[in-house]
Amino acid sequence: MTSVVSAIRNTVPITQFNRGLAGQIFEDVKAHGPKVVMKNNAAECVLLSPEEYVRLMDELNDARLAALAAERLANLDPATLAPAEKVWERLGITQADLDAVGEVEFE
Repeated sequence: MTSVVSAIRNTVPITQFNRGLAGQIFEDVKAHGPKVVMKNNAAECVLLSPEEYVRLMDELNDARLAALAAERLANLDPATLAPAEKVWERLGITQADLDAVGEVEFE
């Protein structure tokens, strides 16, 4: 029963936009979360706050990167790896160059 009530509370008929209630709907989205806009008894779109959209996009990008990392690790051939010192030498990077960079922070 809770899911039916939740579905009803989280849907908005498109006619409410036509009646000039867009501002009220947008405030409700900000206060209570996403709403599904219904048109001809079918879901037409989902309204969500910009903050929620950014959060979801960040989460999606993080998941894509995690999947890519997992795929790369699964296909990793240790024989193809090169020691860092060899890479630095090939690129002309010295220990003094590395020391000059200082501390690097990753997110």
